[in-house]
Amino acid sequence: MKQEDFNRVRASIQQQCGSEVMIQLDRGRNKVDIQKGVIKQAYPSVFTILVDQEEAGRPPQLLSFSYTDVITKEIRMKLC
Repeated sequence: MKQEDFNRVRASIQQQCGSEVMIQLDRGRNKVDIQKGVIKQAYPSVFTILVDQEEAGRPPQLLSFSYTDVITKEIRMKLC
């Protein structure tokens, strides 16, 4: 992992703040969660996504991820 990759991912996510995204989380052992959310904030080391789970009857949840999660493909994001 290079610093330039980290900076490129961070800049891309900062530009997309407020955008709706579909996230795919790798939970290990062939378990994958797919959720829809909005990128809320981008900080120097992490970013947050607000996931709205009203369809499932659960309250909204604020998830935090590091930029390295995107680089290592622990989380995959796609703009909606």
